[in-house]
Amino acid sequence: MEFLVASAVGVLTAGGVYLLLRLRTFPVILGLALLSYAVNVFLFASGRLAIDMSPILSKYGDASYTDPLPQALVLTAIVISFGMTAVLVMIALGAFLEADSDTIDIADADAASGKDGES
Repeated sequence: MEFLVASAVGVLTAGGVYLLLRLRTFPVILGLALLSYAVNVFLFASGRLAIDMSPILSKYGDASYTDPLPQALVLTAIVISFGMTAVLVMIALGAFLEADSDTIDIADADAASGKDGES
């Protein structure tokens, strides 16, 4: 089970980094979302994977419980990542409507500003 979760975190992280390196805005937003999902899975798995255990202590002195802190952190991270994704989508939509394209042309931007490496 641990291998499956570790593999999922690795695949989500690799996919997120790959999409972050694209030159279009929509894949970059998807890459950030994948990275946030990878962090959420990692945080959730850090609280030990426990099946059929309550996140609270019982009054009978049973020592089998799971840590509720990673669950609370993941819930908070989900809300924050959803809000940031919405903000990024609105910024990207505004940039697309302004420029009529969502591509990032780095070479033209460097040439226009005079930073092409020539003195």
